[in-house]
Amino acid sequence: MGKNRQHSVTDVPYRPSRGAPVGMDVLNFAELSTRGGRRGLDLSAPLRPDFHHLIHVRQGPVRHIVDFQNYKLDSGSWLWVRAGQVHQYVPRDHTTARGTIVIWQPGFVAAEPLHNDSPMLLTGPHARSAGLALRCLIHEYGDLASLPLDAHIETLRHLLSVLLLRLTHACPASASSPGPSHDAFHRFRSAVERDFADSHHVNDYAAALGYSVRTLTRATQEATGSTAKQYLDARILLEARRLLVHTDATSAEISRQLGFRDPSDFTKFFRKRDGGTPLQFREVGRGTAPVALSAPASGDTSARSPAHG
Repeated sequence: MGKNRQHSVTDVPYRPSRGAPVGMDVLNFAELSTRGGRRGLDLSAPLRPDFHHLIHVRQGPVRHIVDFQNYKLDSGSWLWVRAGQVHQYVPRDHTTARGTIVIWQPGFVAAEPLHNDSPMLLTGPHARSAGLALRCLIHEYGDLASLPLDAHIETLRHLLSVLLLRLTHACPASASSPGPSHDAFHRFRSAVERDFADSHHVNDYAAALGYSVRTLTRATQEATGSTAKQYLDARILLEARRLLVHTDATSAEISRQLGFRDPSDFTKFFRKRDGGTPLQFREVGRGTAPVALSAPASGDTSARSPAHG
């Protein structure tokens, strides 16, 4: 790989298509390619949209990389990629596939049913049960003139909520209903996303939010299966991986960006959780593009947190 190559992630703000309701859009793969070209985006390069993607493949396969994991979407598969995740298509797959992509801004759906922040991949007969909900959403999306705009948007909110609930309950690992600790985890997750580069200690978050460390740990375990400390460390590690592979910042610069007092502390943190040094991870990531760093040999993977790899 050439020494002068610049590495970066392109941040992609939400821009609805003309005539689309505020906050949500539905398009097919051909429209995705056209829109990407119009905006000067290379869909096979790392992109970080500030909106959600729900990808349903009718005719595949489509290979997709989300934060260093490979996903192979065969016909009938669904993949939910969360806002803020770094993802990219394998070249040419999106130009030959057929399917639907639903995109929406965070907050368009009042209560997203999944707690887990990792992508969600669904295949098989359980995933097909969501097809009717998707067809209803597509029909309503295209039927703009039959309702006042406010009612049209509200109908889309409800239909998207139904679709997400159907997908959630088709995924056994995510099908549990929110427990009494849901609010505690939601607040903790938001605080971690905002402050992970400033505070690496769960007790800081507990004090700021008015909870005990035990309460945050229990709430996080209910929602994700990880302790609060594991969840926080995973978020820091994920950002470190992104910066190592997708930017040209030095390990010392990344260490400072992520709030470590000394670069050696960052190296120890990274080695303990990843198994290698930051620079080793960068070399592997840049020498095997575009493949997942921890994907199974088969090339298929189920949804799990990439930051725990």
